[in-house]
Amino acid sequence: MRIDVLTLFPEMFEGVFGASILGKAREKGIVSLNAVNFRDYANNKHNTVDDYPYGGGGGMVLKPEPLFAAVEDLMPEGGSQPRVVLLCPQGEPYTQRKAEELSASEHLVFVCGHYEGYDERIRQHLVTDEISVGDYVLTGGELPAMVVIDSIVRLLPGALGNENSAVTDSFSTGLLEHPHYTRPAVFRGWEVPEVLTSGHHANVETWRRQQSILRTLERRPELLETAELSKKERLWLAERIKERDLQAHSASDAEK
Repeated sequence: MRIDVLTLFPEMFEGVFGASILGKAREKGIVSLNAVNFRDYANNKHNTVDDYPYGGGGGMVLKPEPLFAAVEDLMPEGGSQPRVVLLCPQGEPYTQRKAEELSASEHLVFVCGHYEGYDERIRQHLVTDEISVGDYVLTGGELPAMVVIDSIVRLLPGALGNENSAVTDSFSTGLLEHPHYTRPAVFRGWEVPEVLTSGHHANVETWRRQQSILRTLERRPELLETAELSKKERLWLAERIKERDLQAHSASDAEK
């Protein structure tokens, strides 16, 4: 995969692209990571990339010329068109499903904006995807781009030491991930669940699946509406919800 980032601050990506999973994937040749200063594509002697908005108002707006020129320069001659991803609060909420979709691309170009916003023609005629990493505003698109790139690269074959890690991550199955334990078996009186030390792999997998369902129920119950659960799991979940509601009712009566 090839990933290019258009930014006014390419130095922000030096440490991120060279460390941890991204750095290892880059060394292995799994992904090409490149940060490009789109100010270099400005078409005026002052290298300005922004201007005042038509109609008045506060803030400055990114001009279309530098970004169009930069993306066009990054397109390989005769190659396929890259997906151009705009990071902005107005984009679609980012999810693991979107990460999986983007990880199948050959070439991604991320556009990191600053100032008040983008010239609308950038949205209409240049980008293919608009992504938001949350309902809040940052000073630029660099940090969101790093988040999205990290989530994509770790899905590429060979990027992780254990290929099953990405498959069992939270959200990959539609559920939150199950609890994890490691040695020692007893720490300050707190014991690892017995099933995990039993050596019975089928029981371990059943426990993990059930714990994943319960954790989703506790923390993100809305995910259960679309999660792929078997009929048996749905019945088991209904019993757990019934038990939970009874306990809550009993606790409420005790307080009265």
